[in-house]
Amino acid sequence: MFNFFRKKQAERPEIFFHTDIHCHLVPGVDDGQSTPEGGAELIAREKEWGIERIIVTPHVTQDTFENTPDTLVPAFGRLRDAVRERGVDIDLKLSAEYRIDAFFTSQLDKGLVTPMPNNYLLVENSFIQESWNLDKILFDLKMRGYKPILAHPERYAYYFTNKNRYHQLHDAGNLFQVNLLSLAGNYGKEVKQMAEYLIDNDMVDFIGTDMHNEKHCATIESYLMSKDYRHHAAKLRDRIFNDTAL
Repeated sequence: MFNFFRKKQAERPEIFFHTDIHCHLVPGVDDGQSTPEGGAELIAREKEWGIERIIVTPHVTQDTFENTPDTLVPAFGRLRDAVRERGVDIDLKLSAEYRIDAFFTSQLDKGLVTPMPNNYLLVENSFIQESWNLDKILFDLKMRGYKPILAHPERYAYYFTNKNRYHQLHDAGNLFQVNLLSLAGNYGKEVKQMAEYLIDNDMVDFIGTDMHNEKHCATIESYLMSKDYRHHAAKLRDRIFNDTAL
């Protein structure tokens, strides 16, 4: 009996990639963490899974989270200090998740976007409808030397009845990032099925947690211990670029 409980206690979730490219842990700038200590706690949890590098990506969205380097850099510094105080040895980098809207294009024109290493840029559609000029903006980004990554395409419900649009976007050289939370079923059955469709059609280039809070963290930890995770990981292993492109 004693050995049984020791075995159960020793079990912990482990992840097959080591770079998280999408999470909302910078304090006080969006709908993610409100304090540096809260962000540091979730970063420590990611470290326990085997994550060695985290690119934090606060929202940059017109009218709601109109963040600029002036708001993000100091808040990121407070997060980094809190992580150091906890003694967590992890590589932290600052970027953002940019909603494709007028505020984004204005920041782009002013040179105020913060890309990931090697000029990768995480962008997202509205959840209501596709951005009317999506193809043009994605093309323009590539002409400017950026490499656009479309965040969580599996969550855009207006594509569910038009799967061909996924193929058009991906075939045009736009990279896709799927959320672990989607594969865990956090957003419902349809989103999970769409994430699996993208995996089966070789359209998943990056994985991100999209973690905002402790509830998300617990959901991912449960998922990492599941048969579903092992099934998904077997398909994605050696096919995503989290650890090699950035």
